[in-house]
Amino acid sequence: MNKEKEVVETGFHLENTYAKLPEKLFSRQDPSSVRSPKLVVLNLPLIESLGLNPEELKGEIGVGIFSGNKIPKGSTPIAQAYAGHQFGYFTMLGDGRAVLLGEYVTPQGERLDIQLKGSGRTPYSRGGDGKATIGPMLREYIISEAMYALGIPTTRSLAVVTTGENIARETYLPGAVLTRVAKSHIRVGTFQYTANWGTIEDLKALADYTLERHFKGEEIKGNPYLYLLRGVIRRQAELVAKWQLVGFIHGVMNTDNVTISGETIDYGPCAFMDTYDPKTVFSSIDTGGRYAYGNQPQITAWNLARFAETLLPLLSTDQEEAVAIAQEEIAKFSDIYHEKWMSGMRGKLGLFTEEAEDEVLVERLLELMEKEQADYTNMFLDLTFNHLQDTKFYEIKEFKEWYKLWNERRNRQDQSEEESKELMKRNNPAVIPRNHRVEEALEAAVQYYDYSVMEKLLLVLSDPYAHSKEQEAYKDVSKALSCGYKTYCGT
Repeated sequence: MNKEKEVVETGFHLENTYAKLPEKLFSRQDPSSVRSPKLVVLNLPLIESLGLNPEELKGEIGVGIFSGNKIPKGSTPIAQAYAGHQFGYFTMLGDGRAVLLGEYVTPQGERLDIQLKGSGRTPYSRGGDGKATIGPMLREYIISEAMYALGIPTTRSLAVVTTGENIARETYLPGAVLTRVAKSHIRVGTFQYTANWGTIEDLKALADYTLERHFKGEEIKGNPYLYLLRGVIRRQAELVAKWQLVGFIHGVMNTDNVTISGETIDYGPCAFMDTYDPKTVFSSIDTGGRYAYGNQPQITAWNLARFAETLLPLLSTDQEEAVAIAQEEIAKFSDIYHEKWMSGMRGKLGLFTEEAEDEVLVERLLELMEKEQADYTNMFLDLTFNHLQDTKFYEIKEFKEWYKLWNERRNRQDQSEEESKELMKRNNPAVIPRNHRVEEALEAAVQYYDYSVMEKLLLVLSDPYAHSKEQEAYKDVSKALSCGYKTYCGT
């Protein structure tokens, strides 16, 4: 650790068990010091849930930690090594602009990574400056908090600080550092790196650590690494089903952005779909539509197959047997995903029971939505609150036929219409982070240093299932952004 870094005594005491793994898996790396850090946003609800002192973190000590100028006691700052298939091509990567300060153990005993993003160059920067700018860091803050409120597993943002620096991108932009909280930053790419450049002993150490970190207390029978594979498949299937149910498009589903914990990570070119179209792509770099909305489940299965490949030496000493085991488990992904997605769709349509024809009912609705360019979120809200007379879409003959079938289906269950409506309210958010609302907040913050637009948006998004009057204005879709909207990685 650099001598000029001040180690501060604070309630934010950290450990770093990851740094006990083979040194091939990381590099010791202090965050860069910045000139004049200033706190922009602090996640007070998260701070409260972690049992931390908000007043301390608002002050000089907190700003020092969040900017990388100070190091909390117990921290062993490192940059993690990993690899990844980026748009199908394998390459070595690593934390090029992030430093893991360590792990914070909550009063409830949960171990969480505390990472600085945009904190300077590391051995994995590959020529980059390791810095971040304010817009992408605030985007991650907004979207990750929205995802959390929607009930979707996600990394979270603890704070964003500006650094007082101007960072060269297409133009000069204000520099910023985001503090990210995660169950861990172990990725499919972490296993790929270890399998390719480490030893079997290194791979086993990583797998054992992962089992202890993310499956502790679970009853593991038989081969523990088979249990690990099954657990990651299950968590990713559940996660992506939740993405699909709210119209979330990740935008850059490379294997280095697939967490072993099952949390959503990396909010670079992500966005939420307005008009329902499975081919929807927002990311400026996804020119072929590899990570389009409708492709996300299949890509997840592909990514998990790459994870399974890394575990082959631990699944069996016989190569053919190991491959057969892995293939059998990956083949189960589709059924797990489909079950979770259909369960969520039944909730969105107010269905408590299961019938064989439910899938046809769902698919017919989605086909109509695509054909008529219906807004994904608002369509389900209109069904929830029976606002069908307000839109021309609902005068279409095919929809009337579907609507009749849907009501007949609901009438075949014991629950009342009101109970069905309540189920739909719990599964259909009143608001999502609409792209034009996010851009509006970012523009105010970046160009005018006005954070009030973002604060109001965050408040509205904090309880998306409230269906309150305040949320009504945030249902509107921007015609200006309905065509050709692009998002960027912000690197």
